[in-house]
Order: sequence, then structure tokens, then C-alpha cells
Amino acid sequence: MTQQWSRIGRVHATAVQHLPAWLRPVADVVATVTAEQLTRFVPPHGEGRHSAVLLLFGPDRDILIIQRASTMRSHAGQPALPGGAIDEGDESAVHAALREAMEETGLDPAGVRVFAELPDLWVPVSAFVVTPVLGWWEHPCSVSVGDPAEVESVHLVGIDEFLDPANRLQVVTPSGFVGPAFEVQGLLVWGFTAGLISRLFDAVGWTLPWDETRTLTFDGESFSDPGAVE
Repeated sequence: MTQQWSRIGRVHATAVQHLPAWLRPVADVVATVTAEQLTRFVPPHGEGRHSAVLLLFGPDRDILIIQRASTMRSHAGQPALPGGAIDEGDESAVHAALREAMEETGLDPAGVRVFAELPDLWVPVSAFVVTPVLGWWEHPCSVSVGDPAEVESVHLVGIDEFLDPANRLQVVTPSGFVGPAFEVQGLLVWGFTAGLISRLFDAVGWTLPWDETRTLTFDGESFSDPGAVE
């Protein structure tokens, strides 16, 4: 697949017609949102390896989250959206996101209606250019750990859990960067995944007021409060 970075979102109009009413505001936002509204890190032109993640919305108003295996070389043990690098055999970012989700969780791509793609985003720590693919889980199936070498656990986290002010905080990294985080289902979701979810919810207008002074410090290996995730 030829790498061409996009700073604008793309809505699949036919698919939007099949979305439940509560999810349509997300599709409306994609039509106007820019990369700069979702992250401070915009892809450098012509640099980085292209990858894709699947932001999958389920009928129970939930989102599919994986926890990466603790033995992974990159982002070990970190909760994330299913996804990975776009291979030469992938026809598109959509194809790659669905393929990776199938490999990681056993997701049946036939049950997913992809309705949008967000602008490409940049992950400096791994030099990945990421296309977030948005899907409606029209026909759910059971999901579980696919490859234990890559995935430690699979979770369906309710949107209301992400929005609950009691579950929200910020993480401070060694570089001084401060980013949003969520404590949900015993997971600390932070980094790229938390930033994407948080800013997308901001743009849609779903975010509730929360205490932005509540923080954890990450020293590069662990968090300052080990009791934050139980």
C-alpha cells in the first residue's frame, strides 16, 4: 500500500445510514475534525511507518480494548485499540485494522460496518503514522485473546465508564508531557489510545467535567502510585 498521509477525516456515507442514533454524532464530527484537534503530534510528511487501529463501537455502547502482552518490545502491557502496521498485502488502512483485530481478538470482520476514518496521527515514540478506523459492531461475536505473544487480555469497556469523571485522570511522562488517562476495568488506559478517545469525545460533546488536577507520574517503567490500577 502506498503511504499517503491524510490530515482530514473520511466518512463512509452509505455506512452512516445504518448507524444507531447515538453513534451518528461521531460520524458527523469526523467530517470536520482535523488532526490538530485530536493530537499535538501531526505526521511529518513522508516519514514514519503507516499503521491502523480499530475504534470499534459495540451495541452495548462499549469499545473494544486489548491489553498488550507484557513481553512486547513496544508499549508492553499497555491497553490499546486493536491494530498494527499496514503490510504490503493490505489493500487499505481499513483492511489492516480489521485484519489485526481478527488476529488479536478473533473478531469477525464481516460483522463490522466501517463508517469513518479519522485523520492520520503521529506516535513519536514508535515513529508510527496511525489511521484510526471507526467501526460499528453491527453483528457482534465472541472475542478473546488471539495470540498470547501479542495480547494479554481483551475487554469491552462501556463509553459511560470512559466518561465517568471518577475514572478520569492525567499521566505525566518523563519528558513533562501531560496526557489524559482512564482507570477502567482494572486497566490504566493512557498514551495514544487515551488521547484519541478523550479528544474524540471532546469533539462530539460527550465529555463531562472532571478533575484535571488528578495525576499519576510515569518514570519510564512504572507509575508513582502502584495502587492506581488494581
